[in-house]
Amino acid sequence: MKLLVPIDGSELALQALQHAIDLARAGLDIELVLANVQEPASAYELLTLHDAEALAEVAVGAGRDLMAPAVQLADIAGLPYSETVAVGDVVPALLELLEEEGCDAVVMGSHGMGLVRSALGSVSRGMLEHAPVPVTFVKARPEPEEEAEAGDDEDLAADAD
Repeated sequence: MKLLVPIDGSELALQALQHAIDLARAGLDIELVLANVQEPASAYELLTLHDAEALAEVAVGAGRDLMAPAVQLADIAGLPYSETVAVGDVVPALLELLEEEGCDAVVMGSHGMGLVRSALGSVSRGMLEHAPVPVTFVKARPEPEEEAEAGDDEDLAADAD
């Protein structure tokens, strides 16, 4: 099974990759497609640099830097993978990669960098609505103080009995 795993440099993207690795450890035969999508150059960047090819090289370099921790995780897990950096609007680029790579499913974080944790991010929502294959969302792991607060609530409920 070929899984597309979008990597945006966030911890949650790495958690999604770890979920895919855990699926492989549980016996699923998978191949990973690690993908990063860089935003197209802004008008300012195009006006100041005047070299679209150089801008594309910078974008690919930035994408590879963001994917380095994911590549390291895949290497450690010993799973087959490919990595790709695309430039463009994120959802259309990921949908195009799905088709080009022949992916059977997507495993991704429930939101990207900087969004409120309870919200389904716009990229996640776009993939949910438009992907022709199953999409699995990985939610952020609770932080230790959140777990402690949840434990306190349970203690209060027990005390009320």
